[in-house]
Parts: sequence; structure tokens; C-alpha cells
Amino acid sequence: MPSALPLGDPAPSDGLLPATCVDGAVDRTFSVYVHIPFCAVRCGYCDFNTYTASELGSGSSQETYALAAARELEFGAQVMRDSGQPERPVSTVFFGGGTPTLLPASDLVSILGTVKEQWALEPGAEVTTEANPDTVTAESMRALAAGGFTRVSIGMQSAVPHVLKTLDRTHEPSRVGQAVAWAREAGLQVSVDLIYGTPGESIEDWRTSLETAISYNPDHISAYALIIETGTRLAAQIRRGEVPDIDDDDHADKYLMADEMLATAGFGWYEVSNWSRGEDTRCRHNMAYWQGGDWWGAGPGSHSHVGGLRWWNVKHPAAYQQRIDAGTSPAAGRETPDAQARQLERTMLLTRIREGMATAELDAGGRMAVAGLIADELIDPVQAFAGRIVPTLRGRLLADAIVRRLLGF
Repeated sequence: MPSALPLGDPAPSDGLLPATCVDGAVDRTFSVYVHIPFCAVRCGYCDFNTYTASELGSGSSQETYALAAARELEFGAQVMRDSGQPERPVSTVFFGGGTPTLLPASDLVSILGTVKEQWALEPGAEVTTEANPDTVTAESMRALAAGGFTRVSIGMQSAVPHVLKTLDRTHEPSRVGQAVAWAREAGLQVSVDLIYGTPGESIEDWRTSLETAISYNPDHISAYALIIETGTRLAAQIRRGEVPDIDDDDHADKYLMADEMLATAGFGWYEVSNWSRGEDTRCRHNMAYWQGGDWWGAGPGSHSHVGGLRWWNVKHPAAYQQRIDAGTSPAAGRETPDAQARQLERTMLLTRIREGMATAELDAGGRMAVAGLIADELIDPVQAFAGRIVPTLRGRLLADAIVRRLLGF
């Protein structure tokens, strides 16, 4: 089942933002995230806010969703203006889910059109959609590119049939290569997403997935360790002993293999789980998250952040549709994290990326911890002496330990 929303303060029905959210806004990037909450099948490992046709019930539908999302974006643009936010063009747009490409390409292009009308896109803006390989065609890729999309992130996960079966993925492995080729022909940048550590996946299975992904010659590869989320079908299968549990040592071995093979193939890491062929093929949308930009998240369960204020929408598409039809904010709650929480989050995010974190942002205790982190080969000594905290390969495997020591807990 989808994970629960966080607790927080009630969100006002008019959605207006506090005046403090304006402070420093002109110096922050502004992005848009659009959540498409539909999937053909619920994967056993997934706890995202997604719904199959049988789970939707009355009050919402895939057919009318594009209009609902567009209306929230119109509402959001008005809220930003009424709250005194400066005019800022959108630097990145990301359609995630769920499976965005379950909607017709024309619907995705229409939603993007609303972003352009309400906020405008900055020149060279990055516009990405996630896609399952079995929900795209050559025609849909061409339509996305013609409609302003610049990038597609394809959910490959594995090249090995029994691993895909354990993950409840429905596509044939060969379909990924075809989807990549269609995206290339349409002129889109291509990322492929992989998952390692699936129960029953051998080290050779993982090697096969990496070799296959590299053979498609994408611009970008993401590789995420499988996390078993409470309440998912896979968690129940592990609890009942039907499949083996995940293993931290296995995860580490597979991460090291990924980094070595991807580096040999010309990919450079820029975040713990992400590799690209160059700076111009990084996922700029994710970089905006990691570096503290502002964004409006549209759709059920979407999270937003502007000027330190965070809010999240109601989860179920029917409840979301009801708010949209009423012309009120779909936000379920919001919060402004205190200084300690902001420092924790910033440290966690910045110490995962290649640019790292400035030591000047640390308190005295954090700066004193730097020498020990160098000695334990967790951070790059050259970068540390230059005033930045950048993890080594060993440090990427122990990223949480770096954060704990820098923050003294």
C-alpha cells in the first residue's frame, strides 16, 4: 500500500504562502513536479502513491486526470502570484509516478502546456517523464519530443526475467532496448533505471543487467538498492519465508560492481545512486531537489517546497479531484522545519553529491569531525582541504555514517 503522509499543520484552503517564503526566492531555482498516480499493475516492492484501475473507485479517472492536474497548476501559479512570489521561469519539469506514460502522450503534452502558460519555461529547460518500456511506442516518443519533452527515464530495473518476475515488472527485457531506440530517434535524452539486491538476484544476474544497460548507450543510469518497505507485498513474502531477505553485504558488492563497470563505460557518478556521461546529461531536476531549490508538486500525494515551507497533497485521486472541483487547495498539511531539521536534511543531501558540502556550513563540532572522516577514508582529503565534504567510494557506501559524525549523533 502507499506510504502514509507525514504529520503537519493544517493547510489553508486558499493555499497562500507566508510572506517569509519570498525571502531569497530570486536566488533559488523553481521547478515543477507532476505526479501521475496510475499503474497497470502494483509492483510488489512499491509503496509509492499509485493506484491500479481496480483501486481507483469512483470520483476519479485516468481520462480526466490531465484536466485536474492542469487546474492545480493554474491554481498554483495564482497562489504564487497572490503570495508575492517573484516571477521565475521553470527550470525543470518532471513527470513521475506511477506510470506517466499510461496516459496518452497528448495528455502529458497538454499538462506541460499549462506549465508553459502559467510560469513559462526558461531557455533550455529540462523536461523529463518516467516511462515503463511496455507503455511507449515510437509514435508516443515523437509526440513527447514534439510537445517539448527533452528527456525520458525508462524503468528497466533488470535484464533478467526471474528478477523482473520477483519485482512484478510486466515488460519483456528486450522491450527496453526498443524503447531506448525510439527515444533516441525522437531526439530525447535517455536515462535507464536499475534496481539491485532483489531477493534471488545473483552477482552474475546483476552483471548481466549492467552490461545490458550499458549496451543501450544511454546518457544516464540510475542504480538503486532495493529497500523493503513495510506494508508491501514483497515485505510480506519475506516475512513468510517465501523469498530470501535482502543482504547489506550483497548490496555493497553490487554497488561496487556498478561503479566500476559504469566508470569503465564512461559514466561518472554525480550522486550516490546516479551516473551520467557528463554534466549536461545529469538529471537537473533531481539536482534542484538536492541543492535546495523550490518546486511545486502537482497531483495526489505530491510534495512541494517554497522558501522553507513544505506541503503535501491529499493522497487518493478521488479526494484530490474533489478539492480541485471545489477550487480549493489540494494540500493536506504543511510544515516549516526548524533549523536543526533543515541542517540535517541539507547535510544528508549535499554529502551525497559530487559537489559536496562546504565545511563552512558545519558547526565547530562538524568541522572537528573532518579529520577523522579523512583518516577513515570516508571523504576526499583533497576536497576537504579545499573546504568541501565529498564522499569517497567507501564514503558513498557509508553515507549515513558521514552525516552522523558531521552532526554529532
